[in-house]
This record gives sequence, structure tokens and C-alpha cells, in this order.
Amino acid sequence: MLQKYQLAQVNIAKAKEALDQPIMQGFVQQLAHINQLAEASPGFIWRLQTESGDATALKVFEDELLIVNLSVWDSFESLKEYVYSGEHLTVLKNKKHWFDKHHGPSLALWWIPKGHIPSIESAKNALAQLASQGPSPQAFTFAKPYLAPNQQAAKLVE
Repeated sequence: MLQKYQLAQVNIAKAKEALDQPIMQGFVQQLAHINQLAEASPGFIWRLQTESGDATALKVFEDELLIVNLSVWDSFESLKEYVYSGEHLTVLKNKKHWFDKHHGPSLALWWIPKGHIPSIESAKNALAQLASQGPSPQAFTFAKPYLAPNQQAAKLVE
């Protein structure tokens, strides 16, 4: 029997200011709602967060203005549907109001065994691999996706 896989995603963004500053309030005010939308979306499995439900409080990079979002989804399609539709798309279209352009990849996707929770280190590694080697089965983007390993194996058998 083929092993099942789920999709891990990390995205980072460099805030224009600290999140408690007035310029960031439009983003901060929407954050809990957008996270609730993600959690209620078909295919959502898990997201990185503190006990209070806030991932922006986690400082995982030297640059304190870099915030991280790390989550797991049951498929590429379910994540893509959430990201590029509805209220999340509206927030995405307005990101230039709150975030500066990041040099290097700001999003990486990769397949993980079903039931696995990705670490911050694996997320950083996916971003680094994407930066150094471009899209590959180990780290890819929405624009250049790769099939899950079990889907690749099934495709070879066809």
C-alpha cells in the first residue's frame, strides 16, 4: 500500500513596522478571522500557533519583522482554493499595504507523510532549498507544483 502524503506550506512576510504600530492595524484586525476561515476550510489540517492562537507572536527569524505562517493541508487543491478565493484573496491583494517585498522566496510547499507536523527548521529548509535550487519535489510553489510521492509512483505505473 502506498504511503499517504499531506501538503505543508510556509509563507513569510516582512512587516512594514511592528505589528502594534498603526500602519499594521488593518492586517492585525483581520488575522483572527482569516485564521478561523483557514481552519474551517475543506482540507485544512493544522497550523503553527501559540497557545493563544497567534503565529505572529513567534519570532523564528533574526529579523523581528518577519512573520511566519506554517500549515498542513490534505491536498494541493484544497490549499490553493483557500489561498486564491474568498476573503483570503482580498487580504492577499492588499498585502503591499502592510508588507515589504521580501528578497528570495516567501512561500514554499512540500509533501510530508500523513500525520506528520512540520518543524520550523523544515520550513526554513524548504525556503532555503527553493532559493538555492528553484522548484523541485522537495520544495515548490503554486506556479510550479509537484505531485505527492505516492501520486508520482502511481503515475509511473499507468
